[in-house]
Amino acid sequence: MLKSLKLGAVAALMAGAAYANPYAEYEGTTLIVNFPAHPHYNAAIKVLPEFTKQTGIEVEVDQLPYLKMRERQTLELAQDEGEYDLISYVVFSKADYVFADQLENLAKYFMNPKLANPAYDAEDLIDGYVENIGVAGGTKGYLPGKTGSLFGIPFGSETSVLAYRKDIFEKHGIAEPETYDQLLDAACKIPEVEPGMGGMASRAASGHQASHAFLLHLAPLGGRVFDDNWNPIINNAAGVEAAEALKTIVDCGPEGAMSFGPAEAANAFANGDAAMFMDSIAFMPGFENPDRSSVVGKVGYAMHPKGVRRGSQTGGFGIAIPKNAENKEAAFLLMQWLTSKEGDLMVAMEGGNPSRFSTYENADLNAKYPFASTFGEALKYADPDWRPIIPVWGKINADIGTTLSKVLTEDLDIQEALDGVAERTKAVMEDAGYYTWQ
Repeated sequence: MLKSLKLGAVAALMAGAAYANPYAEYEGTTLIVNFPAHPHYNAAIKVLPEFTKQTGIEVEVDQLPYLKMRERQTLELAQDEGEYDLISYVVFSKADYVFADQLENLAKYFMNPKLANPAYDAEDLIDGYVENIGVAGGTKGYLPGKTGSLFGIPFGSETSVLAYRKDIFEKHGIAEPETYDQLLDAACKIPEVEPGMGGMASRAASGHQASHAFLLHLAPLGGRVFDDNWNPIINNAAGVEAAEALKTIVDCGPEGAMSFGPAEAANAFANGDAAMFMDSIAFMPGFENPDRSSVVGKVGYAMHPKGVRRGSQTGGFGIAIPKNAENKEAAFLLMQWLTSKEGDLMVAMEGGNPSRFSTYENADLNAKYPFASTFGEALKYADPDWRPIIPVWGKINADIGTTLSKVLTEDLDIQEALDGVAERTKAVMEDAGYYTWQ
């Protein structure tokens, strides 16, 4: 009897020792992850050796351009057994993957006391990012709500901020733009007072880029693509004003502005060809890199200007566990570690985009990247509904972008252009069944 009690005590101690290391069961596992070729993920890859050191879990990265990443994932997620244990996905893939039942609902992992770290502090995650990147099934199908669930965690998420040339603005007595009126006035004043320099560099290329640029202005100017009953309202007064704002910006922009994608627009600003650039925070660290920028030390950073309200964009990437992954629990541990307070700060210090409020408040981060405090303030106004994340969005988005390109390059009447988009969008939504219950 005594011997059996002693053996039981030893077994209990051994069990306790095993549970003291939550990673022990997964030591030696190799995870295969799919990441995009993107500055945030380049930073993340730098910290993965620390994860392996702490956990004993190896990580193999398949890094692809994000459009090719989507193509590969479309094939992989449809298999019975997938290649990837963890994937990064661009925000507008969320609806497609969830609708096809290809991502794990994360509830059971956060409910598992062996896996869920009590110190994770999910409340510290940036609300707009979680809503935009991770939640599906709630309001409108893609926003939080009582029926919503969490399928991913923001990782490499982005919002929009304004970069501007402090030296040029000071030289000509131009105030930092707080409103859209000030932004548009400055955009067209700059070419007058600084010959050869454009006002603001912006995306404008036909297709997704022109649509993105238009939507960037639509939300703060009070517009939406749909009303609450899925009726297109993109052609109302706010939509017209947003298109007019984009046309003004492009007309007063640097040479070649009509064909700019995000990289071309960022390069124009970094090369000194434009006095402003308003887009994702992902581009901003490059403006302070002397190897890539001629404007180092000359740039001011401000929140996305206010129209009828503040409403910066939310976008970028999240990470999720595929339904057909082989090592789901170990993948969750990696996901949790990367997006923890420790992991988020480590990636941010390497140049990544934080997903936590506390990271933006970190003194070391602000010392290294002085613009971090501005970004943290801007995130309070990040709008998870600046564009609809629904399965048919790709088709609608392409139509918006090609039509707006004609506005920019062929002077197509704005009201006529948006009326056409609204009519075609209505047909797409009807075919997809959005009016079944009306």
